[in-house]
Amino acid sequence: MLLGRRRARVEARARQGAFRTYVVVDRRTPASELAGQLLRKAFPDHWSFLLGEIALYSFVLLVLTGSYLTLFFDPSLAEVPYRGSYGPLQGLLVSRAYDSTLHISFDVRGGLLIRQMHHWAALVFVAAIGVHMLRVFFTGAFRRPRETNWFAGVTLFLLALMEGFCGYSLPDDLLSGTGLRTADSIVQSIPVVGTYLAFFLWGGQYPGEVIDRRLYIVHVLFVPGLLAALIVLHVIMVIYLKHTQWSGRGRTNRNVVGLPFFPVYTAKSVGLSLIVFGLVAAMSAVAQINPIWSYGPFRADQVSTDAQPDWYVGFLEGALRLMPGVEWNVAGHTVMWNVFLPAVVFPALLFLVLYLYPVFERWVTGDMVEHHLCDRPRDRPVRTGLGVAAVVGYAVLLMAGGNDVIATEFRIDVNLLTWIFRASLFIAPAVAFMLTRRICLALQRHELRLMEEGKESGLIQQDVAGGMSETHRPLDPEERYRLLVREIPLPLRHPGPDAPLRQRLRATLSAWYYGDRVETPLTDEERLQISGRTADPVAGGAPGEE
Repeated sequence: MLLGRRRARVEARARQGAFRTYVVVDRRTPASELAGQLLRKAFPDHWSFLLGEIALYSFVLLVLTGSYLTLFFDPSLAEVPYRGSYGPLQGLLVSRAYDSTLHISFDVRGGLLIRQMHHWAALVFVAAIGVHMLRVFFTGAFRRPRETNWFAGVTLFLLALMEGFCGYSLPDDLLSGTGLRTADSIVQSIPVVGTYLAFFLWGGQYPGEVIDRRLYIVHVLFVPGLLAALIVLHVIMVIYLKHTQWSGRGRTNRNVVGLPFFPVYTAKSVGLSLIVFGLVAAMSAVAQINPIWSYGPFRADQVSTDAQPDWYVGFLEGALRLMPGVEWNVAGHTVMWNVFLPAVVFPALLFLVLYLYPVFERWVTGDMVEHHLCDRPRDRPVRTGLGVAAVVGYAVLLMAGGNDVIATEFRIDVNLLTWIFRASLFIAPAVAFMLTRRICLALQRHELRLMEEGKESGLIQQDVAGGMSETHRPLDPEERYRLLVREIPLPLRHPGPDAPLRQRLRATLSAWYYGDRVETPLTDEERLQISGRTADPVAGGAPGEE
């Protein structure tokens, strides 16, 4: 009885204190207005929208596990004799970085699990960002007004690659040292300034003495700070601009139909975070990753066999292996095109294309309308084909990065395999683009037939004369709405042969983008209703919208 009264008094004081705190904060900040708007915010419900959240929770897991690892890791390259629990390396001179990583793996309780969780979470983080960007690209969610979020996402992806490489290089084992040796060659390949830049970064001639400490600071301070800031900006922009949504009954370009942020969406999001944490922990417990004790400590005169980087930088390894050996000597300077082009120019152009694509597509279409409805990939055949071609090209480079392993396992001549990959790098993306484009158009024609004839019922009728025919049933209203309410721009009219080159090029590209299309037969009333639902939310809907 006495304990119950004390508990009641404590709870009452806690409620009163919380209320007073809220009043103090609310009188000085717009807490009530912001909290009310956020809690009532509607979020569309679709599995593809969870990819960004997986990246977010992977980042949270990276911060938690990385903070634990920093308590034990020493980034020094000073050599000490190994005295830890791993017998085969006893007494061997190793760097403090390598020694502390082995200490985490074998002598810290739970250290190996935390270290593997950190590595697996990094792979999931980069993969989730990449797949999330593909979802945004294929659905057109990068268009106005979300260009800023697209730029932030591309920057996040770039920083994630940098963060992963820095962390991968810290243990100073033979595998990560091979990667750093490759990075040193890439930096030195930059004409004129490359050797000076490499000397500065490594603190002298390779392998230097300061590179691990500098990578450590970049890995635990600079890049995580930038990632956290960009993630916060990304989330704020999503909340401010509204989330995109798939077309459906009741969904237009000027509303959002979904679940309230609290309590439904919050509960689902918390559940997803626990699933991500649990799956990463399970993978880390049963699937070994980066066993540095098997590779041994780094030695500048040695290289590990079958050395492969993590998958997200594997395309650079493949590009380096496919590039023919071409070097020029210009005014006493050696220009290593075989390294500079695939490892510096190619990734720079790749990210430049990613940054500029929303601007390019807006210029081609002349589209200045705000878009809040997702495109179905089949409705934009050229854009979808370009995306699939890019994925296929990446896959070719990734496989080329392991051409020596493939040649050994399948007993194929490595030189022949290299030439096959060189040809595939140009042929496979082109074939993938044409095939994807035709598939998208075929799917559009299939949907046109469904709208005209209806779905197959599976029932066969036989008439009096013995003829057989299959019956069809009309599409349900939800599916018909989804097929009809879509945005497919018309190609720009050609300005004529006397127009400036820029206008003629724009019209030609627009015709290439949107010339091949499957027109849906619509009544005037249906056209009016569709234009109202897809109208610019800033300008307002068309008359006749319900």
